[in-house]
Parts: sequence; C-alpha cells; structure tokens
Amino acid sequence: MRLHHIALICSDYAASRRFYTEILGLTVLAEHYRADRDSYKLDLGIGSHYVLELFSFPNPPPRPSYPEACGLRHLAFAVGDLAAKHAELVRQGVECEAVRTDEYTGKAFFFCRDPDLLPVEFYQE
Repeated sequence: MRLHHIALICSDYAASRRFYTEILGLTVLAEHYRADRDSYKLDLGIGSHYVLELFSFPNPPPRPSYPEACGLRHLAFAVGDLAAKHAELVRQGVECEAVRTDEYTGKAFFFCRDPDLLPVEFYQE
C-alpha cells in the first residue's frame, strides 16, 4: 500500500535527535525511554506524516560505509528549493557535498551525512 516508516539505530541519541529535529526540521511525534533496554525510541515526521523511527541502544556496532555495504544505502528527502536547503545546512555547520544532477532524471541533488555517517540525500522535487 505504502511505505510506513524507516527505522535507524544511532550511536549518540542526543546528537542524532538534534540533527533530525533541529537541523533537518523533522517533527517529534512521540518519544519514549525504555528502561529495560536502556533505549530511546523517537518517532519523527514530516509535519504530521510519520516517516522515521530513531532508536538508541547501548554500544551498537558501527555502520559499515566505505566501501558501501549491503543494507540501507541512504535516506532521501524531496525539497522545493534545493539551493536554499543546501545553503541552510551549510549555515548550520553541516558538511554538504556539491549539488549534482541526476543523469537519468535531470534533477538536482546533494548529500550530507547524519551523526553516524549515514548518507542523507536532498532531491529537487
């Protein structure tokens, strides 16, 4: 029917919470601490549309990134003004790649990385 949400495990809950909410602007829909797991679960949305679950667990293994490994490759967000989003992220201290053009669609896009080095793509809608 549709994609319900994507779940990520982070190594530093506070840093990832800040990145996804304060820098990327996702909305906190719910936040729970599970003492039996020493774990947070944060439900995030674009507006009220639920899209991402952020988990913390004690000592998760690092994410293999280079060379690229099997599994989730990146998250991608559609934006209305790619240049403005790029400039906004750079102003907030986020290291962003240069804007490129998708050879198949002709649309502009760029990548940055979350606190655990997961690639995050912004794609011109």
